[in-house]
Amino acid sequence: MGPARYERFDPLLSETGAESMLRLCERFGRYGMYDEESIEDDIGKGLAQRHDAALNFVKTGGRFGRPEPIPKLIARTNYFRETYAYDQPVIDGIEPFLRHESFVEAARGVHDRRIVEPNIVYANILVPGQELAVHTDVPEFRGMNRTKDPQWLLVAMHHSGLFERWRMPIATGVAWFGNPRGGEFAFYPDGATRAPVALPVRHNTAILLDTDSVFHGVDRVTETAEPLPDLRPGAQLAHRGDGQWEVECEGRVLARYGWDDLRFSISWKAYCFADEAERNRVHEHTEDLDRRFVLDTLIADLRKRGRIGDPLPDETGLALTIIDDYIAYPPASPEIGALASAG
Repeated sequence: MGPARYERFDPLLSETGAESMLRLCERFGRYGMYDEESIEDDIGKGLAQRHDAALNFVKTGGRFGRPEPIPKLIARTNYFRETYAYDQPVIDGIEPFLRHESFVEAARGVHDRRIVEPNIVYANILVPGQELAVHTDVPEFRGMNRTKDPQWLLVAMHHSGLFERWRMPIATGVAWFGNPRGGEFAFYPDGATRAPVALPVRHNTAILLDTDSVFHGVDRVTETAEPLPDLRPGAQLAHRGDGQWEVECEGRVLARYGWDDLRFSISWKAYCFADEAERNRVHEHTEDLDRRFVLDTLIADLRKRGRIGDPLPDETGLALTIIDDYIAYPPASPEIGALASAG
């Protein structure tokens, strides 16, 4: 497999359009945390939705290999997220971004597919001291997606290469608005074993690529004099007017920030289809996968390669084996981290 295709945009929108994204963010007003909570499911019961990414982050200390106590690592990666569009706009003013023709055209090239259906737009906001663990995004397959299946399982399915005929190619555009300090977008276009590329975050710029396949993350947003607050599920980031924001939890204000402190990005996702026949198979749910077939296929492959035998591990043990065997993360780079810290 050759280098991943991607396209960069500089600028993405007009000056007025870019400014409107900042105002839209303020108008939305309140952002909850992207909690990686467990789900009730027989397979991997009790595991976090992205147990794979969380486990790798705790083991490595992030892309730069900076080990810290687990509660601090959790606070660093539990950022703020809300959805601006899902099939249809959720907030007025997001329509031009959802239908952005430059993203649509670039998506055609990334997957070599003619038909592009934009469907999701969401915002991520990181506060000083936060970063986004290296990961690949959650893919979808005909008959299986994140609304009813564990996210770690979907990621492992894609990395296994065993279910490509059912995968729904998704293109992702990531756009940045505002000018935070730090928080570079790091991605691995040449594969997990090759050196990453770190893009500085600049106002009104963007990149589009297949984030389901390309490992990527966000380097740490530069910390201010105030320490990273004790972020936990239930905390919210709220706009208070005049470009000022507060992190609050259980009625207490944990921190206050201005726009220059925050890293604000908007992600755009679109399904890509080769032709109408492929699109119809998706919408009409013909040739869909089911969970039993997927698990039987993975178990047979693991047995073939001597990774499991009889009796099978319990459900959680099997889940951990699937994660460990199929999802190979890029190594941490402590020497790069030392240079970054020194700089």
